[in-house]
Amino acid sequence: MSKVVVFHSGKEDYALPIANVISIEKFSHVTPIPHLPKFVMGLVKARGELVPVIDLGAVLYEQVSEQTEHLRLIVIHSETLNVGLLVREAKEIIDIPSDNVKDIGLLAYSKTKYFSGVINLEDRLITMIDPHILVESLEGIKEIKEYINSQKDEVNL
Repeated sequence: MSKVVVFHSGKEDYALPIANVISIEKFSHVTPIPHLPKFVMGLVKARGELVPVIDLGAVLYEQVSEQTEHLRLIVIHSETLNVGLLVREAKEIIDIPSDNVKDIGLLAYSKTKYFSGVINLEDRLITMIDPHILVESLEGIKEIKEYINSQKDEVNL
């Protein structure tokens, strides 16, 4: 049994392990940063820490998320960097029996290697995302991490 946060992005439901979720917040102001990949909206301060805001709709569907009151920022912890994932509607936290998570054949596909399985529920399918692989697979993540660290250094001076 594992707990996951279920959210909506594009036309689908996705889930992240609750163990990687730091917070779920209403999306408000983001400080834009020039010259970053188009899926990086900028930076926010979440719980006293600078985190890059990743538009998950842009990562998954190459479409920028529409600004609505339903947007949520799921701040996650990964081995590489803490990031804020911009999603539409962080819907619920649910318990998933391990036998309800199925491996999918798409795992070998290089563009979706961060999909770790599909949660098979009676009334719907939810794609499970591995946050470590997702963050590590983002284009320019090393540069983003360096930028965040340089900003921390400037703030600490």
